[in-house]
Amino acid sequence: MDLEGYIEKERFAEAVYVTRPMMPAEAEYNALLSNIWKTLWLTNEAYWHQQFTEALKKYLKVSELVLFCNGTIALLIALKILDIEDGEVITTPFTFPATPHIICWNGLKPVFCDIQPGGYNLDPQKVEEAITPNTRAILPVHVYGTPCDVDAFSNLSKKYSIPVIYDSAHTFGSWYRGRSLCDYGDLSVLSFHATKLFTTAEGGALVCHNQEQSKMAYYMKNFGIADEETVVGVGINGKMNELSSAFGLASLSKVTREIQKRKLLYQLYCDQLRDCAGICTVSEPEDCDWNYAYFPVEVDKEKYGISRNELFKRLRRCNVIVRKYFYPLCNRIPYYAGRKDIPKIPTPVADKTAERVLCLPMYGDLPHEYAIKICEMIKTFPKWAEV
Repeated sequence: MDLEGYIEKERFAEAVYVTRPMMPAEAEYNALLSNIWKTLWLTNEAYWHQQFTEALKKYLKVSELVLFCNGTIALLIALKILDIEDGEVITTPFTFPATPHIICWNGLKPVFCDIQPGGYNLDPQKVEEAITPNTRAILPVHVYGTPCDVDAFSNLSKKYSIPVIYDSAHTFGSWYRGRSLCDYGDLSVLSFHATKLFTTAEGGALVCHNQEQSKMAYYMKNFGIADEETVVGVGINGKMNELSSAFGLASLSKVTREIQKRKLLYQLYCDQLRDCAGICTVSEPEDCDWNYAYFPVEVDKEKYGISRNELFKRLRRCNVIVRKYFYPLCNRIPYYAGRKDIPKIPTPVADKTAERVLCLPMYGDLPHEYAIKICEMIKTFPKWAEV
C-alpha cells in the first residue's frame, strides 16, 4: 500500500479537532438562563456575574479576581493598572500573538527573548541580559500550563524593581507548589476562550493581589465609570456578560473530571509514542498538579524520517486537525520582524522549537480509540519518504 492508499483507508470520516469545548450540562445551564429571562439583566455586574466571580475566587483560592469579556482585554488592562505609559516590555516569542499585541496596543515596545532549553517558557537568564533602563515590565507566559521559573522572575522583579505580569491563559486547573499557577506575579491573566480547558465561550479574568488593583480593573473595564455620575478616568468596555457568566458557573463543577480524563489521555499518548523514534513527548512538570491542557510533541526529522511540517500535512489529510502551537514565532511575524526599533535578540531555542512542535488532539471526550489510531498514523507515516 502506498501513502495515498493508507490515507484513504485510515482517514477519519469526521474531523478530529485539536480541542473541543467542555460544555456545561444543558439542563443546568438552562436553569441559570431562566433567571436572566426573569430579571432582564444581561450585563453590568449582574447576579450570575457576581456568583461566578465568587465561585472562581473560591476554586482558585485567590483573594481578588475581576472578570473580563476576554483574556486579551484583561491583559491590556493589566499593563494599564501598573501605569506603564512608555518603554519596553520583555516577553517571549513562543506564544499566541495576543501577548505582544497588547504591548503594542498600550504604546509600548515588545522585546522578545529566547525560551529555556528543554522547555517552552521564557528564559530568565536571557531576560536579565535584555533588561535596560527602558524596561518597564516582564511578561512571561506559562506555555501549555507548565510553570515558568517563578522564583527567578520574582528575583529579577525585586533586583530591578520591574513588575512581572503573567500571561496565564493556559493555566486554569494547574497548581504549582500547592498554589494556583495563576496566582503568581504582580498580576496574572486567564483566558476562557472556547479553545481553553475551561471556557465561557469568550471570556477572561485578571487575578490581582489587593483591592486597589481590582477596583482599578473594574473602573477600567467599565469606561472608567464609578457610578451614574462619576467618571474617574479613561476606560474601555471589557465587561463579561451574564450569558457567559452563567456558562462558566455551570461548567466549573466539571473541571476536576475534565482534567482527570485529560490525564488518562496524556498517559495513553505517552505509552503509545514511547518507542516512536524522533517523536518527543512533554514530561509532566515537577511540583505541579498539571491541567493537561495540551499535548505537544516535538518532531526530530533526522530520527523520525519526515519533518514536522510533513507530519502536519499528512495528519490533516487524515482529518486530524493538529496545530503548530506556536508557529510562526511572534518575532518572525512581519510586523514585528520589520520594526527597526525592536531589538533583534537571537532566539535559537525558540526558533528550533517552533519548527518541531505539534499539538495533538487533547480534550476529555476524545475517544481513546481515536488517540490510539492517531498514534498509529504517527508511527506508520515514516514508511513513506517526505515528498
